[in-house]
Amino acid sequence: MSPSRISVEEKISNLELIIKRMGPTLVAFSGGVDSSFLLATAAKVLGDQVVALMTLSPSTPSEDAQQASALVQSLHVRLLSIQHNELAIPEYAANPTNRCYFCKNSLYEICRREANRLSIHAIADGVNLDDLTDYRPGLQAATEYGITHPLIEAQFTKEDIRKGSKLLGLSTWEKPASPCLASRVPYGTPITTNMLSQIAQGELLLRSLGFRELRVRHHRRIARIEVDSEEFKKISPLIVNSIKKNMKKIGFSSVMLDIAGYKRGRLNEGIRTD
Repeated sequence: MSPSRISVEEKISNLELIIKRMGPTLVAFSGGVDSSFLLATAAKVLGDQVVALMTLSPSTPSEDAQQASALVQSLHVRLLSIQHNELAIPEYAANPTNRCYFCKNSLYEICRREANRLSIHAIADGVNLDDLTDYRPGLQAATEYGITHPLIEAQFTKEDIRKGSKLLGLSTWEKPASPCLASRVPYGTPITTNMLSQIAQGELLLRSLGFRELRVRHHRRIARIEVDSEEFKKISPLIVNSIKKNMKKIGFSSVMLDIAGYKRGRLNEGIRTD
């Protein structure tokens, strides 16, 4: 049956059966929409037999970490928060087109180590059907470490996950997508801690001005801003002056607004996925 012809309620039931079969599980948790939904469902099915693992690094937006911690507490799930600096991995810091592979490889190595320490066999992540249509080199690392994708097995799309999250009463159901800050840097440009800090500060500024779907793309000294085209109406002369003034304080010499608007995976365009 086509995934679109299965109701979200049916998919949730299937997901619960899948998780039950998995038994004690460690969830690779980021605090985003997908892993939050998976963790909430796993907590419902497995109770104290589920553990969440989240790595904290310069590429993690600070507000994401705070929201993730609050969610885990509300679910009464054990959280392993592990400090981990991906920039210490030379291949990651060099920012090649398969940067995500090195990030996920290090994450899943940590997950496997902690799972073994806790005598947990199953490790799951929040990858869903829509992720399979994008450029995702990290999926190779997941295969190498035997990571399971319950949301794919239960045929969840991103839209399904948001609907399911709303049914479960999760505040993350309408949370904008928030991948790691390194995804804002064009491939081939080496990544530094200062760059990630500038991106985080820039995006926090834009959110404080009322923008919701956004990215600050870091082009060395230039900040290229993407906001949802529906939010262009918010860009008044006063807002423009505030953005210019504060972006320069952050360290950008100039600021550009991408009139094409925000687009998920913009920097992946043109990369072969076969």
